[in-house]
Amino acid sequence: MNYPTQPKASHFINGAYVEDTSGTPIKVIYPATGAVIATVHAATPAIVEQVITSARAAQRAWAALPGTERGRILRRAADMMRARNHDLSVLETHDTGKPYQETSVADAASGADALEYFGGLAATLTGEHIQLGEDWAYTRREALGLCVGIGAWNYPTQIACWKGAPALACGNAMIFKPSETTPLCALKVAEILHEAGLPAGLYNVVQGMGEVGGALVSDPRVDKVSLTGSVPTGRKVYAAAAEGIKHVTMELGGKSPLLIFDDADLENAVSGAILGNFYSSGQVCSNGTRVFVHKGIKEAFLTRLSERLEQAVIGDPMDPATSFGPMVSERQMEIVQSYITKGIEEGARLVTGGARLDRGGFFLQPTVFADVTDDMTIAREEIFGPVMAVLDFDSEDEVMARANATEFGLAAGVFTSDLTRAHRVAAGFEAGTCFINSYNDAPVEVPFGGAKLSGVGRENAKQAIEHYSQLKSVYVRMGDLEAPF
Repeated sequence: MNYPTQPKASHFINGAYVEDTSGTPIKVIYPATGAVIATVHAATPAIVEQVITSARAAQRAWAALPGTERGRILRRAADMMRARNHDLSVLETHDTGKPYQETSVADAASGADALEYFGGLAATLTGEHIQLGEDWAYTRREALGLCVGIGAWNYPTQIACWKGAPALACGNAMIFKPSETTPLCALKVAEILHEAGLPAGLYNVVQGMGEVGGALVSDPRVDKVSLTGSVPTGRKVYAAAAEGIKHVTMELGGKSPLLIFDDADLENAVSGAILGNFYSSGQVCSNGTRVFVHKGIKEAFLTRLSERLEQAVIGDPMDPATSFGPMVSERQMEIVQSYITKGIEEGARLVTGGARLDRGGFFLQPTVFADVTDDMTIAREEIFGPVMAVLDFDSEDEVMARANATEFGLAAGVFTSDLTRAHRVAAGFEAGTCFINSYNDAPVEVPFGGAKLSGVGRENAKQAIEHYSQLKSVYVRMGDLEAPF
């Protein structure tokens, strides 16, 4: 059957769409209806070989170009993405179920920002001269070679660009494997990059499940692996990459704390809690799902939060008025439902939500639990859905110890009008990405990544260059060389 969302072929390799229908079929489900909207095929061993061979062949000439030339192509691609924002946002909504109101401002736009930022940075990737008396040394910043990016299903366009843009700016080739749940958007990123003038073979997309990712990660011709995903997946990918001593970036899960002190602006704090729990229907790795509220304002916070959640427009994600969409898949919805059941069983107070909506697709109500304790399952495990756990606290010292008492360390936030406390708390958080009187901002100019089990390395900003390039040191002797014999 022909669907308007059916791609020209499953894979984009060496500048062209490529199909191999002997690969396992992967059905693409529209989360708002549960209907099949496309089918792609997982990469076969022949496809994996084809993509690695062509990417390796193209990379050397690309790395030899001046950075300005590489950057010009990335910036051109950014302009094209912005010009096509509507169509790319519609595709993102089909792929993920996120409302068009959200995808039209947060997804292709964020991807374009990354292409533009790293396109501008490409010309600045220089080494340094080091004078050593008469002798001297210099460094060269060089590409790693072939990078593999493995994406998550919550931000398919953005992640494809967050990994591809710095990799290409540094002179690498990239093979990107999107999540099998959301395989459509990355193909458009590849198509736009090629149309913008990127030589064939440098940005490739192949589909598949874990075994395809495993084949790419374990191939000795691959120099770098960047994963966005869960901690269990991260452990496997990290171990496989370590076998070949490959460069690795891991952006994994979290159970991030959001602290709301009694001197916080209540309306802003509620906004932060909503953005940190219900944007993308709660399917964001950095979400602040443990909301610690000072006892003195807890009931006022819960009352205002409940009022604001009643204003959520739940419906057709393509309707620009809709502000809350479905879960990405039936499986993810069932996982979240099981956590809601556990929350009730373990004694948390269900303030609002908690039920599946009586309509097609995978819709769950925005759900808030109060009187949550640190040992409850919903306060310890990443849910990845629209479920907020509200916990009480009395003092700063107490809440900081509890906030950091987790194996995760992706993000953390604080709402307070006390400037000194705000910075003290941010310094005390054991997390890689922190927010003061805000939550979940992710501009490309700022490094993004986690501590502890939430990952290694950083995406975005100048720091990403360090993870997609390496330094070569060259020592230059200007006089005669002595030796002991």
